[in-house]
Amino acid sequence: MSDKGGLFDLFMLGASMDSELEKVTIRLPARYIRALDFLVQVDDYPSRSEAIRAAVRDMVYDRVRLVMEKIERMEEAEKALASMEIFEEKYLNK
Repeated sequence: MSDKGGLFDLFMLGASMDSELEKVTIRLPARYIRALDFLVQVDDYPSRSEAIRAAVRDMVYDRVRLVMEKIERMEEAEKALASMEIFEEKYLNK
């Protein structure tokens, strides 16, 4: 990737521009709901939905960052392998 983090930046920009929300139905264990309700009561979340949106947003950003780092490492490994092949052809007559 020539533009380090470019896809991540594009993703972040798109997320901030989304004004349309989609409804998603999920099932969670009762203990998660109790904990979520507790966080809504004591933290600065106005609703369960807002708390869940924040959690999903944070998880998605973290995962996108992790995936981008993995891709960069894979690209570096590919370059190293290409250099190794050139070295072998040049100096080891393979």
